[in-house]
Amino acid sequence: MVRDYSAFLPPNITGGGQERHLSPLEALGWQPFFATQIGTDELAETPPVRVVEVHRSALHIIGESIDETIPPLPDATVGDWVLLDRGHPQSSRVLERKSLVKRRAPGTDRQVQLIAANIDTVFIVSSCNQDFNVARLERYIALAFEADITPVVVLTKADLVSDVQSYVDQASAISELISVVTLDARGGEPGEKLKDWCKPGQTVAFLGSSGVGKSTLTNALAGMQSIETQPIREDDAKGRHTTTRRQLHFVPGGCLVLDTPGMRELQLTDAAAGIDSVFADIQALSAQCRFNDCEHRTEPGCAVLSAVERGDIDEARLGRWRKLKAEEAFNSASLAERRTRDKAFGKMVREIKKAKSRKGMGR
Repeated sequence: MVRDYSAFLPPNITGGGQERHLSPLEALGWQPFFATQIGTDELAETPPVRVVEVHRSALHIIGESIDETIPPLPDATVGDWVLLDRGHPQSSRVLERKSLVKRRAPGTDRQVQLIAANIDTVFIVSSCNQDFNVARLERYIALAFEADITPVVVLTKADLVSDVQSYVDQASAISELISVVTLDARGGEPGEKLKDWCKPGQTVAFLGSSGVGKSTLTNALAGMQSIETQPIREDDAKGRHTTTRRQLHFVPGGCLVLDTPGMRELQLTDAAAGIDSVFADIQALSAQCRFNDCEHRTEPGCAVLSAVERGDIDEARLGRWRKLKAEEAFNSASLAERRTRDKAFGKMVREIKKAKSRKGMGR
């Protein structure tokens, strides 16, 4: 699958060297993609608002001269754009998303968990310590590629190690399509080194494990200490959960920042194209294999295994590719099975209701 990665470059929303003044909606991330989904009359009757926080029993929405909470909407997540029906808030329409970050929910319930919508850039945060894990970074990058979101690897705590370059080299080797930034999450480095992606009207998100500095980075961009942070545990370099919910924060004069809780488990689903993009080298060689369904294990004429023997592809990388492909296929099949079962159950319920209704009318 050939994909256009030109969008993965730092955004440029200025023209002619002069910064354009954004409207209140544009400052919230409103873009032509959303505007084309509605008509003028609909815009006046149901003003667009953005979900900036999801509570168990309410959505916090913000729009032009609007800042309130409404009842939950089915499948709405933080970052969504909604056409607000003031008379019947629960009938408000969620607009088609420009991007969606999702995963298979933890546990055995075969559910999809929506993480965030309409993100322009995702900063995948990892520390230069025991937290650093190439396999985990590959998962996050595949997630971003699948959603057509610009991925940037941010390595924090770089000031605490002597050989930062080794971490940079390992992260850069994952894909030639990603940028890798090292910084101290405290002070002015985040604002300076991440500014190319944090233009006014852009929405960025920090993803990563607990304790890698996501909340500290959000505070640094916002220029305030509005989000509680905690130090990592010294014995295993693992962090404590400080963020407990996903919430959009506004950076004065700049972007919107999504801070997320650390995810101990990131199960990929419906992300086959994203995985292929991360492992583009293996994907390209697969076309040269003798068999179209080659699994790159023991098959004769396997171009991927030949590349491993030559040292062109690391055997561990091939192993991680196999694991992700198998996991994604299993999760996608499991979720498709659940959707089919739920659809059949819904149809049965509707038929029972119709039968009862006909029976009642016949009395």
